[in-house]
Amino acid sequence: MIGALMLDVAATTLSQEDIELLHTPQVGGVILFGRNIESPAQVRALTDHMRQVRPDLLIAVDQEGGRVQRLKQGFSALPAMGRFGELYLDQPQRAIELAEQCGWLMAIETLAVGIDFSFAPVLDINAISDVIGDRAFANNCADISVLAAAFMRGMRRAGMATTGKHFPGHGSVKADSHIAAAIDSRSYEQIYATDMQSFIKLQPQLDALMPAHVIYDQVDPNPAGFSTFWIQKILRAQLQFDGVLFSDDLSMQAAGIAGNADARIRAALHAGCDMGLVCNDRDAARLALAAIADLPLPNQARLERMRGKIPALVIGEAFDLGAEWAATKHTIEAFKHSL
Repeated sequence: MIGALMLDVAATTLSQEDIELLHTPQVGGVILFGRNIESPAQVRALTDHMRQVRPDLLIAVDQEGGRVQRLKQGFSALPAMGRFGELYLDQPQRAIELAEQCGWLMAIETLAVGIDFSFAPVLDINAISDVIGDRAFANNCADISVLAAAFMRGMRRAGMATTGKHFPGHGSVKADSHIAAAIDSRSYEQIYATDMQSFIKLQPQLDALMPAHVIYDQVDPNPAGFSTFWIQKILRAQLQFDGVLFSDDLSMQAAGIAGNADARIRAALHAGCDMGLVCNDRDAARLALAAIADLPLPNQARLERMRGKIPALVIGEAFDLGAEWAATKHTIEAFKHSL
């Protein structure tokens, strides 16, 4: 059974403390960071060990490309998604083809090392945000929708579920919600007409969404991930979205409005998130875990959609996933280096 908390581990192998935590019923997932990565073979050994300890665990990573790429050593170097948006202005068909190939390449390598899914793609617009920037495909939802759809086709062809972030849009907020409170004072109508459109258009291809740690103060006093308005009224009722909802990292500064980690995860789950993330703070993860021990487990059928198509293989020193992988890797890395 899959629990409602996703946490992290400290190293490239599991400690005894990690193993004990993974046995806790409300632990549902693990997210990997750069410190957990040495090589493809080591990552696969780590994820295999995790599943020996807890077979139903969901394992995730942030493998967007560009400056947000946790899997580096031995993996393909992926361009920032904004590079496809730049190409799209002059060579739209080429940009679409490359975005799909990049989605497939990212997913095939991530799945090969035993990771179910990457929290991707970013569907925010590249406007004024300090933290989004070229993580976004473009500065408008029309271009984003086309390119992100192609990227997700590639992900799905490889066997990976898709996660759009950060609903209803983080690109029009300057502050970085990792380190500061992020407030967007536009009206709902303005947000709907601009930032939300990529999420709405791409909903049929999205298996999951991650709400932003942004307060849209003309709409609701809570960050979107703690807001019954955004989650229950807009996403579930109005837009009829039935996919998984992951909180953004509840250790981020902008989540502090809800209190400590125990209050934060209960607020996220109460608002309607299926799983809360508490990262890079083991004490906070334990506090969150204790706070939800008495809650029912989340919707299992919904969370099972995130399970990746993990191949049964042994990865040696040479990371070789076949001829299509080699050709696609060459194409994407050549594009990245041409920029």
